[in-house]
Amino acid sequence: MSKPLIAITGASSGIGEATAKAFSAAGHPLLLMARRVERMEALNLPDTVCRQVDVRDREAIAAAVADAESQYGPVDCLFNNAGIARLGDIGEQPPEEWDETIDINIKGVMNALHPVFKGMKERRGGTIVNMSSIAGRKVYPDHTVYCGSKFFVHAISESLRGYLAPFDVRVIVISPGIIDTEVLDHVNDPNTLKAYKDNKVRIGGGIAASHVADMILFAYQMPQNVLIQEMVVTPTRQEY
Repeated sequence: MSKPLIAITGASSGIGEATAKAFSAAGHPLLLMARRVERMEALNLPDTVCRQVDVRDREAIAAAVADAESQYGPVDCLFNNAGIARLGDIGEQPPEEWDETIDINIKGVMNALHPVFKGMKERRGGTIVNMSSIAGRKVYPDHTVYCGSKFFVHAISESLRGYLAPFDVRVIVISPGIIDTEVLDHVNDPNTLKAYKDNKVRIGGGIAASHVADMILFAYQMPQNVLIQEMVVTPTRQEY
């Protein structure tokens, strides 16, 4: 019997890409969504639908989900991963960066949830994995709006978990610390960027995105009546 469909946003790089590879290796068909469709197609994973999607576009996500479900059946797991880290001194940061962070990290999360969670409720099964950050649990310098967006992910996940738990739908939050991804590509504040890089060097570097992917797959593969509500993962030397 074929395995159920897994949908991943932000699947073109980093943890999204690594998670796509992990679930594909486990035999799942995939719906991969991101702005850089060529990066997803280059992964050349079997039984995979790749769609160029900006998570700010609710209709585009819904269309991609409908297309993939018509081929592989309903989404059984959504990895709500797409996000951006516009870090910077809040007193100097352009408000446009606030807007982008809010639109992608907050509205984008809700846009991806919308076409899948009601079907999971009706089928009485499914798993939602929302990407947060250790910055959704603690506040860091120059992370003001980013932290706010990730605190939102925690709040919405707790509320949605309570709403869906009676229907045997699981809601998991993954909260990484410093991981080797392209997150620094989005930082325009040179002082913030230097501080982040210096701290990364101080702790011996980040950890591989594949480790986070393995954790997500492990949590998903637990029996449906077993919920790992939250996973926090950092390099061992990242003490805060």
